[in-house]
Parts: sequence; structure tokens; C-alpha cells
Amino acid sequence: MAELTFVDKVAGRAGVTPEQARPLTEAVLRTLTERLSGGEANALAPHLAAELSPLMTKVAEAPEAFGYDEFLRRVADRAGTDRPTAERGARAVLQTMHRVVGHREFEDALSQLPADLKALAQPLPQGP
Repeated sequence: MAELTFVDKVAGRAGVTPEQARPLTEAVLRTLTERLSGGEANALAPHLAAELSPLMTKVAEAPEAFGYDEFLRRVADRAGTDRPTAERGARAVLQTMHRVVGHREFEDALSQLPADLKALAQPLPQGP
């Protein structure tokens, strides 16, 4: 049941249905795995539900070097959605992961990312 909870949380945070959240979650995890070293991706995988953790399993150690725009393009392509939805989805997945993985390990993994990608994991400031 934990996997449903993760996707449901992503859906709530991204403002999409659980049916939309599922491909978004998978797209973000796959893209994040490409961007992280194998060690960091593999360290995050056990914290995810059994159905999602294989998406974070990586054999190659070297991360691919790409930035914010390419990250969102890959997520949008994989999820079959537009860029604003991909951005909301990426933000929702990373924020949900932060809570599931724990602060220290999550920060260790995200230390490999450029600042603009790391910022996706931070909650947006709430208006008045």
C-alpha cells in the first residue's frame, strides 16, 4: 500500500489525478536516476515502495550531466505531458521523496544536482 500513498501524495502536491501522477512519478524517478551517480541513486531506492524502487536502481556509476531544462524535457516526454505539469510533477515527487527518504540522505543525493534542480525539492513559499 505504500506505493499508492506515495503516488497519492504526488497527485495532491502536483494537483493532478492519481492516474496522471503515476507516469509523472515514474518519469521523475527515471530522470533523477540518470542525473545522479549510481551510488546515490541506489542509496535512495530502498526508501521507496517495492514497485518504485527498481526505477532508482542504477548499474553505471557516472551521472549524466544535464540541467533544469533538459530534466523537465525528459520528464515531460516520458510522462506524455506539458512542461508546466512536468515541473509541478517533479516538484511533487522530490518533495514527497524528501519526506520518505529523510533529510540527510536526501540532501546527500541532491548535492550532485545544480541549484535550480535542487530548488524543485523545496516547498514553494505560500502566499498570504
